[in-house]
Amino acid sequence: MCGINGVYKFSGNSYDPNIIAKMNDALAQRGPYAEGIFTDDHIFLGHRRLAILDPTEQSNQPFKSHDGRYIMVFNGEVYNFKSIKAELTDYPFTTTSDTEVVLAAYIKYGENCLRMFNGMFAFAIWDTVDKKLFIARDRLGIKPLYYVLNNDEIIFSSSIKSILASNLVNRKISEEGLVDYLRYQTVHAPYTIIEGLFMLMPGQQITLSEEMEPKFKTYWNPTKDFYKASNSLSDVQDQVQNKLSESVERRLVSDVPFGAFLSGGIDSSIIVALMSEKHDQKIDTFSVSFKEEEFSEAKYAKQVADLYKTNHHEIELGVDEFKELIPTAFKFMDHPSGDGLNTFVVSKKTKEVGIKMALSGLGGDELFGGYSIFNQVPSLQSKKWLYSFPVYMRKPMGNLNHAIKGTIESAKIREILKSPTFDLEYIYQYYRQVSMDDQVTSLLKTNNLPESRVLMDTHELIGFKKQGWGLQPLSRISVAEMTTYMQNVLLRDADQMSMANGLEVRVPFLDHELVSYVLGIRDAIKKPITPKKLLVDSFQHLIPEEIHNRKKMGFVLPYETWMKQELKEFCEERLNELKKISYFREKGIDNYWKQFLNNNKRVTWSRIWPLVSLGDWIKENGITG
Repeated sequence: MCGINGVYKFSGNSYDPNIIAKMNDALAQRGPYAEGIFTDDHIFLGHRRLAILDPTEQSNQPFKSHDGRYIMVFNGEVYNFKSIKAELTDYPFTTTSDTEVVLAAYIKYGENCLRMFNGMFAFAIWDTVDKKLFIARDRLGIKPLYYVLNNDEIIFSSSIKSILASNLVNRKISEEGLVDYLRYQTVHAPYTIIEGLFMLMPGQQITLSEEMEPKFKTYWNPTKDFYKASNSLSDVQDQVQNKLSESVERRLVSDVPFGAFLSGGIDSSIIVALMSEKHDQKIDTFSVSFKEEEFSEAKYAKQVADLYKTNHHEIELGVDEFKELIPTAFKFMDHPSGDGLNTFVVSKKTKEVGIKMALSGLGGDELFGGYSIFNQVPSLQSKKWLYSFPVYMRKPMGNLNHAIKGTIESAKIREILKSPTFDLEYIYQYYRQVSMDDQVTSLLKTNNLPESRVLMDTHELIGFKKQGWGLQPLSRISVAEMTTYMQNVLLRDADQMSMANGLEVRVPFLDHELVSYVLGIRDAIKKPITPKKLLVDSFQHLIPEEIHNRKKMGFVLPYETWMKQELKEFCEERLNELKKISYFREKGIDNYWKQFLNNNKRVTWSRIWPLVSLGDWIKENGITG
C-alpha cells in the first residue's frame, strides 16, 4: 500500500524536477517507509511506500523491469499474485512482491493483464522505448487515482493534495462540484471539488502518448460482468460461503502484523469469524466505544471477540479526545467529506499497537441488502394506485405531507411524488441526498442547480430503459449503492483516513468474484425479509443470534450533542470560512446553523458537519472560489 505520483508532458518535460519531490512530500503519510523518484525527458514518477509484502529494498519503487524498459509506480495489493507468477515462467523475477508480478504480467499480456488481477490497485507503467504511459484503477474503486489532463500533459496522483502541491493546477473550487457536495456530502467521480481535477473511474484505464489522443477504456462494469447464479437456495448459500471464505483467505497474505475492525455488527463479525478459521494465531480486533451508551456497540463487539478468542482492543472515545483528534484528521483529509472521522480514530489506535493491515466489513450492506432502501423502493413501486395520479395531483399531496411533518423524510417523499415516474433512478437520487435542493439554494447565490449527478449516474448504469443490463431489481439497487455512496463516500474515506495513519485496510466483501456472483442472484433468493437475510443464513453457524437479530445501529459518533456544546465554537469557525467563497450566501450559512441549534427537524448534525468539514478543507488547502 503506497502513494503514487506522476507528471507526463507529451512533448517533453520543461518542468523543474523538484516538482515530483514536492508531490511525494505531500503524501508522505501514505508511504512512510521508502521514497523513490524516476525522471527522464518526458516523465516524472514518484512513489511513497508502505511495505506490506516483501518489505526489502529490492521492492522499492519506481520499479524497473529486468531490462530497464518499463518503469512502474503501484499502489495497492494483488492478492492472487502467486498464481499469476506461476504462469510467468519466462520472466526473471528478483523479488517476492506482487509489484513485480503486475509489471511482468503487463509486459507479457498488455492491457489484458487487468482481467487477471484480483485486488485493489491504482498503477502507472511508463514504456521508455515507445514513450507510452498506461494507467489503471481496480474494478470497485477501492484505491484512488486523481488526475488533471490538459492538451499536452497529465498530472496524476493517489492524492489531491499531492496534485495541488505541484502548483501546476489552480486551487479553484468547482461550482458544480460544490452543488454535488452540498447535496450528497461528497463529489461523485469522475468529478472532484476542484475545477479541472478528475478521478479515474473504477474499472477504467488510460493509455497516453505523444502520437495519440488519450484513450479511456472501461475493462469492468458491474452491470455487465456478473454471473447468473443457481436457482437453488442451498447452492447459492454454499457459493456465498465459499466465495467470501476464499476472499478472506486471499486477504490474509501479508508479511506484517494484521488485525480486523470489529463493530459487533453482522459484516465485521463474519469477517472475524472467517479470519479465525483461516489463521492459526490470535486475531487482533479493534472497536470504538463511547461514554454515551446509546451510541456504543461495545458489548456486541466484545461478545464476538470472546467467542473467537481474539486479542480485542476497545477504544473508548470521549469528547475531549475527539476534539484533539479532529484537527489532525482534517489535516489529512484529501477530499472534503461529511464522514470518515470514525475510520481515522480506529485506524490511529490500530496502528499504535503495531498493526499495519486490517480487514473491514465494508461492502456487506451494499451487496446483501443491509439498508432500508432495499425494502423501501420495492414497497413504493408496488403501490400501483400512486401511478394513477398525474404529477400535478401528486405534488400537492407531497407538499401537504411535508407541511404537517416537516422532516427530512417528508421532504424526500415530497420530491419523489413530483418525479415523472417511480423508476429506481428517480427515487434513488433522493435516498442518499443530505441537503435537499431548497436547502442548497438557500446556501448559494444561485437558484439554478445542475441536474443531480446521482440521477445521471444511476440512469446510465441501471436506468429503466436499460433494465440494468439484465440485473434483477435488488441487484440494481446494489449497483446504485456501490457506484455512488460506497465508492464516493465510504471507500474514499476508508482510504484517506486509514492511510493518514499508515494503515492498509482490506475489504473482503468487495472481492470482484464475490460481487459478480451476488449481483447475479435472483431477488426471490436474496430478498432481505430481514437485513441481509441471505448473508446471515449462509453464516448463521458462525455468528451469535444476538448479533444478527439486533437492530442495526451503524458506526456513528454522537455529533448532535457535541456540536451544540463542546464543539460549537469549532464548528462556527469553519462555517465562517465558507463565507469567503463567492458562491455562498453569508446569511444562508448563518440561518442554516441557527436552524440546527434550534432543533429544526430538517437540519440535523449530518447536514451541518459536511459544511464544517468543507470549511476546514478550504482553509487548509488555500482553495478559492
